[in-house]
This record gives sequence, C-alpha cells and structure tokens, in this order.
Amino acid sequence: MTLLHASALGLAFGSRTIFERLTFTIEEGERVGLVGVNGSGKSSLMKMLARVAAPDQGEIQLRRGATVTYLPQEPDFAEGATVASELEVARAPLRAAIAAHAAATARLEASGGGEDEAAHARDLAELAALSDRIEHLGGWDTAHEARRLLDRLGVRDWDRPVAELSGGTRKRVAIARALLTRPDLLLLDEPTNHLDADTVDWLEEELDELPGALLLVTHDRYFLDDLVDRIIEIAPGAGVTSYPGNYEAYLEQKLLAEDQRDLEAHKRDRWIAQEVAWLRRGPEARRTKSKARIERARRLMAERGFTRPRVAEFQVAAPPRLSATVLEAEGLVKRFGDRVILAGVDFRLKAGERVGLVGPNGAGKTTFLRLLLGELPPDAGTVLTGKRTRVAYHDQQRAALDGEQTLYEAAGGSPAGKVGEDFVELSGRRVVLRDYLDDLLFPPSIQKMQVKALSGGERNRLLLARLFLQGANVLVLDEPTNDLDLVTLNVLERLLLDFDGSVLLVTHDRYFLDKVATAILAFDGKGGVTRWEGNYDLYRRLVAQAEQAAETERASGAGPGAAPRAARGGAAAAPEPVPSRRPGKLSFKEQREYDGIEAAILAAEERKGGLEAALGDPATYQRDGAAVAGLRAELEAATAEVERLYARWQELDGLRAAPAKGPQAGP
Repeated sequence: MTLLHASALGLAFGSRTIFERLTFTIEEGERVGLVGVNGSGKSSLMKMLARVAAPDQGEIQLRRGATVTYLPQEPDFAEGATVASELEVARAPLRAAIAAHAAATARLEASGGGEDEAAHARDLAELAALSDRIEHLGGWDTAHEARRLLDRLGVRDWDRPVAELSGGTRKRVAIARALLTRPDLLLLDEPTNHLDADTVDWLEEELDELPGALLLVTHDRYFLDDLVDRIIEIAPGAGVTSYPGNYEAYLEQKLLAEDQRDLEAHKRDRWIAQEVAWLRRGPEARRTKSKARIERARRLMAERGFTRPRVAEFQVAAPPRLSATVLEAEGLVKRFGDRVILAGVDFRLKAGERVGLVGPNGAGKTTFLRLLLGELPPDAGTVLTGKRTRVAYHDQQRAALDGEQTLYEAAGGSPAGKVGEDFVELSGRRVVLRDYLDDLLFPPSIQKMQVKALSGGERNRLLLARLFLQGANVLVLDEPTNDLDLVTLNVLERLLLDFDGSVLLVTHDRYFLDKVATAILAFDGKGGVTRWEGNYDLYRRLVAQAEQAAETERASGAGPGAAPRAARGGAAAAPEPVPSRRPGKLSFKEQREYDGIEAAILAAEERKGGLEAALGDPATYQRDGAAVAGLRAELEAATAEVERLYARWQELDGLRAAPAKGPQAGP
C-alpha cells in the first residue's frame, strides 16, 4: 500500500533551480535511500516531506492517519528543554494509547459483559486495536525503552538541559527521540554525523528492527548498503530515478546505464554525421528538403552538447618532501578536571602513512589532534614536529569559513570590485581561481553566493578545496566526510590514496577508513590508545579474535583475559597479550551475584513480557475481568524488578571494570 506520494515537486532559490517535477512514491514498510550530488536538494526535499517547508510547485499526499518523524542534520529542541522532557514529547503518543487502553479496560470491568452485547463487542475491538498500537509504538514500559536507548547512546544525565550538551550528545538525544516515536515513516538526514563507528553499527541494527518505512540520506555507504531496499537518485535537470536494491545493486545498475548511454551516444553521433553531410549539400537541394528532417537534424546537433554529469576535481598543491621525522609524541597526558583523556600516549607518524583515529565520542580523538598541532598544551609529555613538516588542518566545525563572505572570497579571492584575476598555484602552474572553483562544481553564478547560503556538503567541499591549496605534506582531517555526496567521497578517497605525504584522519565512515587507512589508532575512552596496522576491517577482525581468545581463556580458568596488541608491519598477526585491566574489586558474594544477574534479568523480562501479553489480549477480559487489576499490579512489580536488576547490574559492572592505565600507542 502506498504510504506517501510526491507529485511534480519543484524548488528554486532565486534564479537557481534546485529541482523540478520530482515525482515518486514510498510504500508501507519500504526502506529507501536518497542520493544525489551536493546542492541537488536532498535536505530540502526531506523538509518538504516532513511538512517543515513547502515546495514551490507540486503536492505531497500522505496516507490518512500515517505519522512522520523527521531527524534533520542539526536537530532542533524546545527552549529550556532537558533530555527527559524531549523524551516525554517523543513518548506522548504511546502514553495516550496506554491511557486510552486503561479507559477501555475500566469500561469493560464496569460493564462485566452486561446486556449490551454490541457495546461490549465495540469495547473489545477498541481494546484489541489499542493493544496493537501500543506494541507498534514500542510496548508498555516507556521509561525502560527510553533508558535502554540513552544508555546505549552514551547519554546519562536525564535532567541536564539540552543547551548544555555537546553537538554529538545533542544528536544522540535527537536519535533516541526519533526512535521512540515509532512512526509510519522515519526521515533521517545524515543520522551518522557525530557518531562513532560502534554507535553507527548499533543504530544500523536498531533501524533494521523498526516496523515502519524509512527514507534515508547518508554518505555512509555500508549503512546504505545494509539498510535500504531501493535507492532514489536526484540528478540536476533530470528529475529522479529509482533503482531497486541496495547500494551495491545501485552501482551495478549505474554501470549498465553508462554502458547503454555510450552505445546510444555512438548511434547518435553516427546520425549527426549523416545529417550534417546532408545539410551541407548545395543551396538548390536545400530548398526542397523536408522541414521535419531539418528540425530533427537541429535537435540532434543540439544533443551533441550532452555530457555526463560533472564530478568535482580536487587538485593538491605540490607538497614539500618530508624528512625522517614527521610528527612524534611521547608520554602525552591530558586531563579535563578529574577526567583523564590521554594517559601517557606515545605515537609516531611516518612518511606516507594514512592513520585513522577511531573510538567512542569524547574519547579524546580531536583533543589528541589539537595536542599534536600545538593548539592545546599537554599536562605532560612532548610533541616533536619535523623540520619539513607542513600541516593543513580540517576542523570538523568548519570554523575557518566566514558565512558572510562570498564563495569566491572564502576560497582566497579578492572582494568584489577589485580589478584583475586571482590565481592559485598548483604543482608549479598558475590557474585562474574562477576556473579552479568551476572544476569543483562551483560555476561563476554560484561563486557570488554567500557561504551561509551553501548546503552543508558544498561548504565542506569549499573547505577541502582551500585546504588542498596550502601546499601541506601532512593532512589532519577531522570528520572530512560529513555531508559530502557519494561521488565526491570517491574523488576524495582517490586523492588521499595518491597524496604524496602523510594523513591523520578522524571519521565515523567505515567504508572510507577501509579504503584509505593504512593503520588504525584506537582510543578506548579511558586514556589508553592502541595502534593496529591495516585498515578498519582488519582492525575489527583482530579485535574480535582477541576478545574471543580472552573469553576462551577466562572460561578455561587461566586468569584474566589479555588485551590485544596490533601486529607490526601491516600484516595480520596473532595478537600479543599486554596488561589491560587490574583484577576487579568485587567480593566473592558480589562476583557470584554478577555471574547470575544476566539470567535473572532475562527471566524478569520474560515474566514482564508475559504479563504485558496477557493485558493486551482481549480474551483476558472475557474470561475473568476481575483478574485484570491483579495482573496490572503484577506488571508494575515485574517492571520494578527489571529496573532494580538493571541498576544493580550497572553498579556491579562499574565496580568490576575499574581500569588500570590504558595501553599506549605503539611507536
């Protein structure tokens, strides 16, 4: 059944047409990926579908009674909102359904199945519908589900004002809020921005379990490949094209379409040659020519100007040759208050390396980069920069861009009104700045726009273009993939692979790390850092092997498991044991309690689930309406027991996991 139908949508900003006559449908339960180059209007389209903005043309029809939840790139919150109040807003439909269910139950209990059989049947039907809606919205225990989501997302302070949270934590609260609504259609615009790779994995699994439809804009290609069953592509001037299947299937279909287009182009060129030869015959012959044939020839020659969609062409100013020492750190320590961010970390960046930094949000990745760059002073330790090292830094906040400047000025050009051309130096060549920007898909008409009017992807592309003009031989990139379209990501990957220098890279994009990284620096969030040779996929496999070996060792009674250490020299090797934790602080009695608490939680949740099922079954009220009050009391007790067990498990786990000094990065 069709859930949403968009018909002939159009949008323009001044003289710039973003898209026109877009028509597509989304079916119930469908998982759709929305792709297109930066500036093609993906985010604008999402706002229209969410009724946050209106199209200039066309209409959007939503199935009657259907609900839509929209998660923008930068989420909005009510003024003065706390984490708890935002989740209450998300749970409002569920609480309303539970209240309606209680009212219907009370009517059934009061009637006792009296003489009005029709009213009794209506109440039972309403009760069944409300039970289905409650299950659809996430179940009876709203607080437990909210706490589960926030705990997994690393959000602890329920009463803290949202305005005081970091950008990454705000995004997590917004994700939890969106997931709790359980809508018929969930619209997600770059949901993985500001999330670490492990949280992205978890979110992927969570979205896979949602019962409703999903429309997704993301540059995370693994995320796209695993979640969607259809891709809609917006192409400037060409409307939308639908491709069944996931991201891999989309690429295969694009490749076939390119081959077919080459064949059609060859046929068209042959026709054009024939028609031009015919038109060039003498004037006498031309007077007798068919007007229809002349018109067709003109159309064919006009089509000769057809070209494939352009791709941004990043170019890098020639970097100076690196010396033996590039960047080195020894014994780096950094604290913020009582919190240890880095605990004696050693690190060495070698010429030609591309090192990816991974770890939970707040683990210290950006802090580590700023220490290496001298933007922050360490509490202890030293940083050594090579004599020939020239660093260019991409800040994930894009603070280097002035929104009031024009795009041309922000790229390094002169203000409007100055006479003469501006040039940039690229590998010993002088290139006109306007032409350089045009190669980056910023035509002269856009170059006059203010930076604040650009899309997020266009701003990121501009920042990267400026970065590559600096002639650096070390690129320090903090979340460079955010908001970039898939084609530009591919161009950036190729540029980094060909770059004649070293790269330090923070990104949550697992696909990007797999293609680019030659080593991984893993931050554990407790001050420790471990270096692994190879890309992200190899790192994950080695970690899994080490964890499995440690689990086997614990099960065999051989003592506490050993933390893994990466192989040296770029090839996978058996992990070497190094100390990672000191013995836990649990007493013998507490350890026995901890060992059995997982089974106790499962049993309590099973008991709770059985009571919820009984209360949601209309047959319960037909058999014995008087027993409902007792079942409700049992459900409240079972819910309290689940909460108590979870709280106790967290308490014991916190005592057990008291960490020693974390492992250090290898030299």
